Amino acid sequence: MIKVCGGLGVAKFRKIQQTRTGTFFVCLTRSWAEKNGVKKGSQVVLDETSDGKLCIDAKVNAEPLPKVAVVSPGPFLGREILGRYLLGFDVVRVQAKERFGFDVREVVKRTMSALIGLEIVEETSSEIVLQCLLDVSSFPPEKLLVRNHNIVVGMCRDAVAALVDGDLQLAKSVVARDDESDRQYFLLVRVLRTVVQDAGLGAKLGLSPIDCMDYRLAANCVEALGDVAVQIAGEVLRVNDVKPSEDENNLLCALRDVCCEASDKALKAFVSKDFALAEEVHNMREKVSSVSTGIEKSTQNQTAKVVQQTLNAAACLKRVYELSVDLADLVV
Repeated sequence: MIKVCGGLGVAKFRKIQQTRTGTFFVCLTRSWAEKNGVKKGSQVVLDETSDGKLCIDAKVNAEPLPKVAVVSPGPFLGREILGRYLLGFDVVRVQAKERFGFDVREVVKRTMSALIGLEIVEETSSEIVLQCLLDVSSFPPEKLLVRNHNIVVGMCRDAVAALVDGDLQLAKSVVARDDESDRQYFLLVRVLRTVVQDAGLGAKLGLSPIDCMDYRLAANCVEALGDVAVQIAGEVLRVNDVKPSEDENNLLCALRDVCCEASDKALKAFVSKDFALAEEVHNMREKVSSVSTGIEKSTQNQTAKVVQQTLNAAACLKRVYELSVDLADLVV
């Protein structure tokens, strides 16, 4: 089947025909030709995707028009800007009928700082124009996912270290690093949504829509790992006078190491589509369970505060392992 990629709509089916000399051809639909300004003698670009589809682009050497969104100040302004960014809009115009207040400008600038590549290019008393200056094709999803995974696994390791050592500054560092993890996550989502809407870009990056779906699920797993790290660090900051025993500390570190190892293996398995490595992640469950049981036994003679904080940390680390299993399952 030849697919005419002129936008979203109902699929049009045509029979392949052949000339006497052996050349194959297919007729384009009149509605698509008129919509895209195609006439007799017009040139089009044929682009074959990685899964064998043939896309026809009528805009030869034409610069794509920027996608522009207009939003108004309101209680959800920050989320509206974020939503347009994730949907791949190039320009977001924040417009008001009257002069902006200080609070509106602060929301715009705070939201902008959380989104990679978004900058203020124009600003008046009643309008702020934000533009994303990134070339999406320069950010392969694999690299973004690996980078964010490295950030969140480092956060998990440091969160447990902060708990074991009672290091409040390290715990604060873990919480602060979650902002950078979120920035990487938002950028990855923007790239994936842009690829889904642009078959040519998908072909350039070697990504099919199904690949994008898998990457989105993987991105969610990685982002959730960061939330787990923040939860452990937050507990350290909330109850900073609790010190687990040396045995408990050693067991927590052992559980952390095996869970982070599982996460590393899961990511490598996902990126390389390695079934054997994905299966290794599943096979680590018994070890995770054994160390977790050891932690529960070691807290039997401790105070209520120590028991609560230690078991909460162990539960968070087991969540790291379960997220690793979810990530590994995407290989299948």
